Amino acid sequence: MINGEFNRKGELQFDITLIAADETDYPVKAILDTGFNDWLLINNKDAERLRWLQEQEPLKVQTAGGIEFLDIYEGIVLIDGEELIVRVLGGDNIKEVLLGVRWLRFKRLVADFSAGVLTLG
Repeated sequence: MINGEFNRKGELQFDITLIAADETDYPVKAILDTGFNDWLLINNKDAERLRWLQEQEPLKVQTAGGIEFLDIYEGIVLIDGEELIVRVLGGDNIKEVLLGVRWLRFKRLVADFSAGVLTLG
């Protein structure tokens, strides 16, 4: 189980690690976004720096900001002590690393804002 924190906007924020193709670890803060239905969303430049493999043609998706074309990568994430290979969506205008609700199929989320308790595991 990993502990998270509620950031200044009240978002659910967790420390995770992205693992580059050369096995270098990159700790990042990621926000759990219940409106995002996939595993992970990052900026394309970050995916390129990690040298993650781009899998196929961009995916056309509806976002809160409108229609976007997102690249698809195969990425390695270390979360809750587990190293997992997941599908990662990447966009040029992405400003934050987002965890999607797919994680909730395998991880239990406890979010109690009033008690300051946030865990994923």
